[in-house]
Amino acid sequence: MNSREESSTNSTRGEGAARRLASVSRQGATASASDKQPALSDRVSTVERLFPEMMMEAVVDEANMERAWQKVRSNRGAPGPDGIILDKFIAWFRPRWSLIRRQLLDGTYRPSPVRRVSIDKPDGGTRQLGIPNVLDRVIQQAILQILTPMFDPHFSDSSHGFRPNRSAHGAMKQVQRSIKSGGKYVVDMDLSKFFDRVNHDVLMNRIARRVSDSLLLKLIGRYLRAGVIVDGELQPSTEGTPQGGPLSPLLANILLDDLDKELENRGLPFVRYADDFVIFMKSERAARRVFSSVQRYLTEHLRLVVNATKSKVVPRQELEFLGFRVLGRYFRIRISDKSLQRFKRRLRELTGRSWGVSMERRLSELRSYLRGWAGYFCLAMELKLFDRLDQWIRRRLRMCFWKRWRHARTRSRELMRLGVPRRQAIRHAKSRKSYWHMAKTIASGVGFTNAFLAELGLLSLKHLWNELAPLRRTA
Repeated sequence: MNSREESSTNSTRGEGAARRLASVSRQGATASASDKQPALSDRVSTVERLFPEMMMEAVVDEANMERAWQKVRSNRGAPGPDGIILDKFIAWFRPRWSLIRRQLLDGTYRPSPVRRVSIDKPDGGTRQLGIPNVLDRVIQQAILQILTPMFDPHFSDSSHGFRPNRSAHGAMKQVQRSIKSGGKYVVDMDLSKFFDRVNHDVLMNRIARRVSDSLLLKLIGRYLRAGVIVDGELQPSTEGTPQGGPLSPLLANILLDDLDKELENRGLPFVRYADDFVIFMKSERAARRVFSSVQRYLTEHLRLVVNATKSKVVPRQELEFLGFRVLGRYFRIRISDKSLQRFKRRLRELTGRSWGVSMERRLSELRSYLRGWAGYFCLAMELKLFDRLDQWIRRRLRMCFWKRWRHARTRSRELMRLGVPRRQAIRHAKSRKSYWHMAKTIASGVGFTNAFLAELGLLSLKHLWNELAPLRRTA
């Protein structure tokens, strides 16, 4: 078919899209005895069954696009290369939507390149992110909402990353069960720069197994090849799916689902979270044999690179996965040493004496970090550890106050205001001992009680651990 005929076909398809979607909606409404409108996922499945070649119309459906915009706005995020921020996007978008929609339906829409951003990785090195324009984030989110109900039900139960109603907690609980079931040795494999090295042809082949809409496939391919802007220069993207867009995690799961099915067919117990996965074996010899065969499968079938330095076979006591470990005769989930080191390093930054911010700002940032950290690591059965960390944090805050007051007269005045006897306050105010030492003195302990610091807004990790107990029911 020549280009003129293809354009005519796509134009005709776009004109009939709204009429067919309305027909599908009416069918769903008639089939239901309730007055409620069918859920979008139900409409998507109906469209997929009746018109598998018109999934693009479901993407640009008004309700789907509105839900996509709400999701992108709630995620916030930095602007892309065009500089349009979220607050100004709607005003920019409304007069252009009819044209953009028509381009999406006739196959002429061209995604913009992403903006390259580098962030530090917790274990050293940098991670390359690609920040799309807000418009492309909304379109990618709209595609994600259509593809998720098509692909996710077919994913493995051992896959936990970036999926609805699944989390790292579920992955760790499955790791715990696998170890309890006799997994003495673990194949811990690391994919080298996975998101930067995804082969486009291999990925598109796997997407096409369930998506028959040529326009949607073409649009996804264009997103993969949209290019990257680095230091103001456009660079082509011949491989990889840049982290930073809403669609990238689903595409990663689609590609790695072949690995999941291969491991299931072999009967190997495994747990995967995004591109991190571990396989459990009962002997070291079997683990090394599986290591070699899985490495060969990843290289030959998925064209991925295994990081030989970080990939290894380890006894289950040495496994660190998603920041946790499983230790002891009762196989309790614990926080890894590296995670604790990162936590303390960040706390030292937030409570550093030289950080010249107000105490209100310091406490606000501290609350936000502690709540997020406790929400993730509350899975660990370590109440005593959380209590010790609380004591350490309170001491560091007392040290910040002591440094902030600086002069002996100010220190004695503030201590007396907190209820410390005058003679004791003056003696401690004149002390030449270190800030860290003074943070533990009787005067500081009497003045800066736990209740006083709580009134200032300091959260207790121990209390948060108790509040989040339901998340540990099976851990």
